[in-house]
Amino acid sequence: MKTKQAGITLIGFLIVLIVVGFFGYMAMKLVPAYAEYMGVTKAMNQIATSGVDGKSLDEIRRDLMFKMGFQYVDDATVKPKDITIDRSNGTRLRVAYDKQVPFIYNIDFLLHFDKSVPLHGNVSL
Repeated sequence: MKTKQAGITLIGFLIVLIVVGFFGYMAMKLVPAYAEYMGVTKAMNQIATSGVDGKSLDEIRRDLMFKMGFQYVDDATVKPKDITIDRSNGTRLRVAYDKQVPFIYNIDFLLHFDKSVPLHGNVSL
């Protein structure tokens, strides 16, 4: 009686290993940028819930940059010019920035992050 063997060959295993390794390396490069974005989001929510009555845009920027420091957000990632107040439909705190992550040789990932949260209170000019 003949039995038919089933399974993966060595070459097939190496191909699967290469594909998994490639996506694992990609995740190693991209996950820190998204973790940093989660820190930006958390700091923005803290500013929004604490209230901004009578604060100017510069004071809000200073507070947000201070809170992002506790969330391990790099100062080179989010610059003060990336923090704006949008008054088109209610008062909203908006942070929009780009992050360039080097990948392989001359291939980079360009990640664009844009988040806005509603502010409670009046922002002075």
